[in-house]
Amino acid sequence: MFVSLAVVTVFMSALLLVSAGAKSLRTRHITEQMSTLGVPQSMMAFLIGAQIAGAAGVIAGLWWGPVGIAAAIGLALYFAGAVAFHLRVGDRKGASPAVVLTMASVALVVLRAATF
Repeated sequence: MFVSLAVVTVFMSALLLVSAGAKSLRTRHITEQMSTLGVPQSMMAFLIGAQIAGAAGVIAGLWWGPVGIAAAIGLALYFAGAVAFHLRVGDRKGASPAVVLTMASVALVVLRAATF
């Protein structure tokens, strides 16, 4: 079970760091998407920080379970919010990856709790 947790953790952390990097570069695609979703540019630093903190938290959670569970819950809430923002503007296609990442975050909670 711990191997599954480690694989999902590494995958999720890598994905979060790549996403945070893309947001920090403020590429045209990211800027347009955030504008469409109604996310102000002033929130970008917060979103980047949340993704980096989430990645660090789930990695640290491999050694200290409560931190991993807290980080995974935070990520589930983060991505559930992303789903809500996409659906609010009728972007079902954009909501799909956020749904998958919400489910992966919930899986991290369950896997970490099961490996205590």
